[in-house]
Amino acid sequence: MALPIPRVVVVTRSTPYEALVAKRSTRGQAEFFLRTRKQRIEPIESAHQRFRDALARVLRVIPAKWRRANVARSDLDRFLFEPEDIIVVVGQDGLVANVAKYLDGQLVIGINPLPDLYDGVLVPHPVAAAGDLLIGAAQSKVPVEHRTMVQAQLEDGQRILALNEVFIGHRSHQSARYRLIVHESSESHSSSGVIVATGTGSTGWARSIHLALGGPLELPTPTARTLTFFVREAFPSIATQVSITRGLLDERQSLDLISEMDEGGVIFGDGIEDDHLDFARGQRVKIQTARESLSLVRA
Repeated sequence: MALPIPRVVVVTRSTPYEALVAKRSTRGQAEFFLRTRKQRIEPIESAHQRFRDALARVLRVIPAKWRRANVARSDLDRFLFEPEDIIVVVGQDGLVANVAKYLDGQLVIGINPLPDLYDGVLVPHPVAAAGDLLIGAAQSKVPVEHRTMVQAQLEDGQRILALNEVFIGHRSHQSARYRLIVHESSESHSSSGVIVATGTGSTGWARSIHLALGGPLELPTPTARTLTFFVREAFPSIATQVSITRGLLDERQSLDLISEMDEGGVIFGDGIEDDHLDFARGQRVKIQTARESLSLVRA
């Protein structure tokens, strides 16, 4: 029985050059705008061309008989992924986080087109490796790292899924008011919001908070079925407490918050504020390890 023909979905985002020209209408206008600010367009344009060249090289090594699709980051929420898709992310690490929440076990190959500019934590592979990785993925002969994800779910079933972290707080610089419940303890808070991070996210925003707070808490690894939470700038008062400001959650545990905000309460994941859930007074959200995980092809 013949195996199904694989479909490769190549995920990209606009380059800084493309975004700049789109905003200023023409290259000339973009160049003039930068020049008035003592900046040059040539380095941005060069990086753009290098990215386009790298992308073209990746597209050329996709076997001719395979199906293929290209999707931009801005269209991810409207794209229908198939269960057997092989996802090729060409870009920076954050693009992997952007696509992860739309997947359910599909293999993801992260290609770093500009290794001098991008760290390559989630896009660890050079362009030259794309062809072999595609063949290996189609034959299930590549090493795969299953990175833990986090979910935040309201009582009505609405859910946010994230690879790095979820944020619960106020949409502006106002204090967030809520009741926090964890490990059979609870208290009322006024703070700058709560971060619940995975091991992947523990190298970013959560790590910065952890370093600022200090203390013995050990951050989880990317594949550990463990989350860490931090309360940002908790404020003590007659009505609010600050004894529960950080901790770990294993996959059997959750962090629950009940909103005490009349307006402006939000929940979003991986820094994507436009894709959020409203968190109004009386609503309860449960944050815990997600069933889904990111299946990232490793070197």
